[in-house]
Amino acid sequence: MSSKKSPSAPPAPRLYLATPPLADAVALAPQLRELLATADIAAVLVRLVEADERSNINRVKAIASTVQDAGAALLLDGHVSLVARSGADGAHVGDVTQLDDALEQLKPDRIVGVGGLHSRHDSMVAGEAGADYLLFGEIDATGERPSTAAIAERLEWWAEVFEPPCVGYAHTVDEVELFAATGADFIMVGDAIWSDARGAQAALADVVQRLSQGHAASLKRAAARQG
Repeated sequence: MSSKKSPSAPPAPRLYLATPPLADAVALAPQLRELLATADIAAVLVRLVEADERSNINRVKAIASTVQDAGAALLLDGHVSLVARSGADGAHVGDVTQLDDALEQLKPDRIVGVGGLHSRHDSMVAGEAGADYLLFGEIDATGERPSTAAIAERLEWWAEVFEPPCVGYAHTVDEVELFAATGADFIMVGDAIWSDARGAQAALADVVQRLSQGHAASLKRAAARQG
């Protein structure tokens, strides 16, 4: 794992969109197509509801072209064994204990991301192992997550020191701006988009604006460090 990024100004983070738990992919596809057409979304994480393998493969296939034709990567939340059969571009695993198996199955042709990183040590282990990105800020199996300030601190530390990309999982629009200001490479949004009473398009517009504001803040900080 490479360390010590060069002190150049950070590029704008890109969005990583997590779907709602997916039971009816056909119904979601038109809305997803509209979102992908109106914002720079680098990747879509497909969350699958519990079902048999064939049903889940069919769900992924039903939206794969919608995502991939828009230039975004399609990743599965878990379900590493379904990636190749569904046509997905990779998978996200929930902690470092699952990482080696995912890397063995999917690399070098597909993407493997990892979350559930509870310490700096876990993060460095994941980076050394070859994860394509590290996710900070998701809710764990007990329904807990670190404080927003702690997540921002971890993102800033990783973004300043290490080469593998980091992703900040923003649960609110305010967190989008805060995490973008850390220099994170990607910002993940999920429920902040899908649960907005105004609709996903309006929520995404707010997210894009706040991401831009956060990036502007990160540029000011980078300039101050260099000046």
